[in-house]
Amino acid sequence: MARNDLPVLPPRVRRYSINAGFLSNMASENETRPESGNSPASPDGAGGGNGLPAGGTERGGAPLNDVMIAMDVVDTLRHDSSMVERELNDDARRQDLIDRLREIYKGQGIEVPDRILEEGVKALEEDRFSYEPPDPNALATKLAKLYVTRWSWGRYVLGIVGGLIAFFLVNYAVYQRPQHLAAQAHKQELTALPGRIKKLTADIRSEAADPLVAARAEGVAKSGLNAATGGNRIEAAKVENELKETLARLRTEYKIRIVNRQGEVSGLWRIPKANPETYNFYLVVEAIGPDGKPIPQKITNEETGKTQTVSTWAVRVDRDVLVSVKADKDDDGIIQNRIVGRKVRGRLDPDWTIAAKGGAITRWK
Repeated sequence: MARNDLPVLPPRVRRYSINAGFLSNMASENETRPESGNSPASPDGAGGGNGLPAGGTERGGAPLNDVMIAMDVVDTLRHDSSMVERELNDDARRQDLIDRLREIYKGQGIEVPDRILEEGVKALEEDRFSYEPPDPNALATKLAKLYVTRWSWGRYVLGIVGGLIAFFLVNYAVYQRPQHLAAQAHKQELTALPGRIKKLTADIRSEAADPLVAARAEGVAKSGLNAATGGNRIEAAKVENELKETLARLRTEYKIRIVNRQGEVSGLWRIPKANPETYNFYLVVEAIGPDGKPIPQKITNEETGKTQTVSTWAVRVDRDVLVSVKADKDDDGIIQNRIVGRKVRGRLDPDWTIAAKGGAITRWK
């Protein structure tokens, strides 16, 4: 094919931020640059101000200007890819393409050495300055996209993580920690209960004047120890409370006194619902301690079956006792013999000086 048959590559605007004058200067430098050796040293003995040897060469590589011009050649060739594919299929036409490239640059006032033009054509063939996008399905590409977009999705992840942390902290503070503390207290209580039960039993044994009271306390204590060993804290605690009450009753001292105050009755009679044909007679009494103050007592109401802690209660007596007390009070309004029983230390129940039948009520008004 004649030279005139070659297609003319149209001039174009450079894709790189390099103007024609700058490329011309780089080409001129390449023509005048010595093949070897360094440029004259600066007055201070160093190279150029950019830290490279004068002439713009990279250490151990091609001159930087040559590389940039070769890149520009490749860019020029890529502008008409169909022509390039046609011309590069034949060595003679390849040379014609190089000549044509030289004329294009010369027409723009740029002198480009043949070796750079050949290097540019070679680089195009090798795709040296081409960009091949990465595989979008590759793991590395996906990880890179995640990293680049981390500020867009990271705040949501941080929000979720923060919410989970807050949830676990609240759950620990409100539920798990109290349960853990309760479990520790439960374990410590089970460990301490046997010792306390044994001590209460020993104290009851030393206080009780009646051997039957001590024997009964030991039986109760044994059931409490078995409960503690089996992990039943509630049952063991009930046994401990029962032993405490027994010990407190043994150590308490008081007198049983008939109530004789203005506005309050000293005795009464009632018709029981279970037997309307009979009468029950009661004296209203209270327990008075050594300091003269009432001591509340746990009394079971025989009419209701309920046990209450009260300061005054009515004890059931014979009719003759109630009649005698009534006569004493009617005489001058004062009951002369008000003390009807005594509770001494070491005994559970008081000793009565009257014919008390053991029954009692807590309500009569």
